[in-house]
Amino acid sequence: MSTSAPTPTPPATITLHSPSKYATTSPDTSASASPPLTWLHRTWTVTHSTLAMWRSARNVRITYSPHPPRESDGAARINDLVEYESAGGKGGVKTVDGVDTAAASGTGVWDWRGRGWLFFVSSRWEVLGWGERPLPGGGEGAVERWVVTWFAPTLFTKEGVDIYSDRAEGGSEETVREVLAALKGLDAKPVARMCEKDMRPVEISLPWKGR
Repeated sequence: MSTSAPTPTPPATITLHSPSKYATTSPDTSASASPPLTWLHRTWTVTHSTLAMWRSARNVRITYSPHPPRESDGAARINDLVEYESAGGKGGVKTVDGVDTAAASGTGVWDWRGRGWLFFVSSRWEVLGWGERPLPGGGEGAVERWVVTWFAPTLFTKEGVDIYSDRAEGGSEETVREVLAALKGLDAKPVARMCEKDMRPVEISLPWKGR
């Protein structure tokens, strides 16, 4: 009788791997390489990014939510909704809507396809690390979750790296410091240099505007 694979426990330590584009070995398909979909399904605050497009934005957040798997082969899919505001606070909430399809099971690599007027745009992104740890000063049982993602270049953006937190106000200083240090220590030196040169905090000004 077959049994389903156990849900991996979120890593408590901060460990990152280089994007598969730069890998010299086979992709890591261990349970810890990619977060479970149920863990990923939530709204994440983009706290830091190398992408210049977020220099003029604030309160950038990404919501991953369930989507039916691809019918042809059962590949996992998730809805991908990006919301952000202008840095000056003027205007409403802008959105970018798409669907992510797993490129290979268990690797944390996803292919994004836009919806609406962006239906013709596609890109690839990858989870470089993820985890969950006690929130400093947060009281018993309080945790913070973090994700680091890498984005391949597209028609509109350069190659980039983002840091996510499940907290609207962003990650704790300790977690951010350790993630930044891990990025600078990546074996993929072009990515490490990019992070050291271009990584910047993304403005957060709570509360978020509603759509």
